[in-house]
Order: sequence, then C-alpha cells, then structure tokens
Amino acid sequence: MARYQRRNRIYYDDLARLHQLLVGEGLRVLEIGCGLGDLLASIQPGHGVGVEIDPAIAETAQSRHSELKIVCADAETISPESIGEPEPFDVIMLPNTLNTLQDVQRVLEQLEAFCHPRTRLVVSFHNWLWQPLLKAAEALGQRQPQPPESWLTPRDVTNLLDLAGWEVLKAGHRCLLPRSIPLLTPLANRWLSQLPLLEQLGLTHWMVARPARQPTSEPSVSVVIPARNEAGNITAAIERLPALGRCTEVIFVEGHSSDDTWQRIEQVCDSYQGPFQLRRFRQSGKGKADAVWLGFEQAQGEILMILDADLTVRPEDLPRFVQAMADGRGEFVNGCRLVYPRSAAAMPPHNTAANRFFAAVFSWLLRQRLKDTLCGTKVIWRSDYQRLKKGRSYFGDFDPFGDFDLLFGASKLNLKIVEVPVRYQPRSYGSSNIAHVKEGLILAGMCAYAARKLRFLP
Repeated sequence: MARYQRRNRIYYDDLARLHQLLVGEGLRVLEIGCGLGDLLASIQPGHGVGVEIDPAIAETAQSRHSELKIVCADAETISPESIGEPEPFDVIMLPNTLNTLQDVQRVLEQLEAFCHPRTRLVVSFHNWLWQPLLKAAEALGQRQPQPPESWLTPRDVTNLLDLAGWEVLKAGHRCLLPRSIPLLTPLANRWLSQLPLLEQLGLTHWMVARPARQPTSEPSVSVVIPARNEAGNITAAIERLPALGRCTEVIFVEGHSSDDTWQRIEQVCDSYQGPFQLRRFRQSGKGKADAVWLGFEQAQGEILMILDADLTVRPEDLPRFVQAMADGRGEFVNGCRLVYPRSAAAMPPHNTAANRFFAAVFSWLLRQRLKDTLCGTKVIWRSDYQRLKKGRSYFGDFDPFGDFDLLFGASKLNLKIVEVPVRYQPRSYGSSNIAHVKEGLILAGMCAYAARKLRFLP
C-alpha cells in the first residue's frame, strides 16, 4: 500500500488537507479503515484510534505512529468493548471505506455506540463518475487493486445515512487532478475544483453528518444586548423581552455612546424587580464584535443570544430561537428578516439587494443554506462558543461586527445552522450606526478571506 500512497501523494495530501479543515485538533477521533494511519496522524488528535482489517497493515501502522492506537478488526462487527474504547468519540472518519463494505447501513447504524450527541461523522468516497478511469488505473498498476466495490452516488450515501439515523450537514467535492503536473495540478485542485459545475467532477466526494437530533431539557439563556447611542430603547428591551428557557440573564454592553445610553442602562438595572437577572458592562474596545465577545465571556447561561439594541428584531420573537436550540433542530440559529414583508423604512431596497447577495456568497462558502447572514440576532450554545473561541486563530481577528466570526466559526465546528424567520421593524429611536459603503467593502474582503480558509485550501 505504501507504494501506491507514494505514487498518489497529490491525492492523499489533498485528502489530509480536507480532514484538517473538517476535524479540529486535540479531539477523540476514530478512523475506520485507517490503512497506514497517516491520515489520522495528520489531524493531530488528542486521542486517535484507527481500525484496520488487514493485520499486516495494522501492525505497520502502529509502528509508524506510536502515538495512535491501531486496532485490527472488521468494521462490520466492531463495538466499543471489542476495541477497548468505552468512551464516545468526538469525530468518526470513514475515508474511502463505504464502497468496500458488505453492509453499509449496518456499519453506519453500529456507529451510534461510539457517539455522544455532538459527535460528527466525516465520510469521503470516490466520485462514481471516475469509475472508468480508476478501473483503468488499477489494470495498469497505477492504483492498488480493490475488492469488489459499490460505486455509491451522493444520493445513495445521503439515503443510507438517513436510514441509519444520521443527518447530513454539508458536503462537497475535491481533487480534479490526482497526478502531479506542474502549474496545472495546484490550479485545478485548489481553485478550479471549487467552482460551480467543475466541482461536481472532483474525485473525492465528502460529507459531514451528525446523529439525529436529540431534544435537551429546558436550558438557561443569556441575552447579550450591545448598545451604542440607544438610550431610547433600553427600557423597551426589558419590558418587551419574554421569559426564555429555565431562567433568563440579560447583559447590556455599552460602547462609547454620545447620548445617555449608559445612564439609562444603570437606571433600568438598578430599579428592575422582575424575574430576569440584569447585568451591565462598558467595553474598553470598539465595535460590535468586541461588545459581543465581552458579553459572551461574562454570560452564565447555557444558550448565548445576541439582541441588537435597536429592537428592529422584535424581542417577542426570541422564544422561537430558544425552542429551535432546545429541540435539537439547530446548533447555531440565525435570524432571517427576508421572509416576511418589511417596509422600505426598515430595510431600503439597496440593503435588501446587498443582504441577498451576501447570503448567496455565504451559503456557497459555508455549504449550508443561509438567506440572511446580516441579521444581528444569532444564537449558539455556550459550550460551542468556547470551542469556537479556542479555534478563532484559524481565521484571526478579521471581523469588526462579530456576526461573521460566529458564522465562520460555527461552520468550522460543523454545527448545524438554521434560520428563524422574524418580522423586521423600523427603529423607533435613534439612527443606524451602519456606514453602508465602507462596511460593504469590509464584508467583501471578509468573504474573500473566508474563501481561502474554507474553500480554496492551499
């Protein structure tokens, strides 16, 4: 096998880059069909376990990667007890394994025993369009001889995952040219392979799935309200906010207002006698992102939520966000202002056009459908935010708004992103803090940057 892996270095290197994007470092990872263990080692797991059916290959893999645990076992009969791993895994990888299994559905069903509710399954398999070329390469000695294979289409795999209790979150193709041709190979595999239509021709098809949703008990909720020059909306924010979850914490974060926003926040917090826990902070930095991060750091609720202080997204709609999280329908919930009718005063036509444009770009970038990326109301589990924060260095400090730091981070964590439609209202106090042209250029720059980090991998 080593001879073929050296010969197909372009393909295996591309497969490693893909998994390094989809699987974070330091996690508990199980790879079924690990071969020589090189792919599993490349993602630097905290605890990596590889399963290989061939005893000689398993022995070689263990000697090559002593930091991993390599087990010789049949994928169709393994259990946590048989491989000595009673604790669940954060990620399960099946690279180019499904097509050689006798009973794909059974294996996918058995994986439940290795999972916790937040486990992610990363599956990769060869594009069926490549069957004639791969068979020819096999005949010419350019590819390792394979046992009888099932040439599965993406629809086949999606259906099998659904039958086995898995929900596909996102999918894609990679690797147009698995052989080294100077200049052409990097152009094809990094850039052309991610373009519409051409993407469908990639050799590698991949999917990320999660276990079927599992409702949770009623969670506690922290609502972070960034406020700058919003003095007239502070009282209404509390009066109109319904009870959320088991208990509701409201955190105001004021940022360098020129009106009396901070004084109004202090007044409301000091005089409040209702069921909510009210807290207040003043940011030392600048920008909404800094305010959101401060609020999230101070929050104690299990669910973290942003409510813009202009109240153009109605506080009365927030229970639907919490319900979507508690029911397990989503792991990151984004508001969507573009479903229901809205007045031109609330969102002028040029704003609507810009929102639709950026939604299309972000849907392509994140491989999950989004209709309104610019809505300020976003919701995430605090535990996921802590993981997102640890991985923030992957993107760097690039987002002054905070919304896209969360969206890109949620995508990197393979969270399921869903949208809750809201009725968007004109603001009743103050004026918008948005500089449309300047911030539109910033958004375009962030999209180009994210494309390099999420799509066009070097």
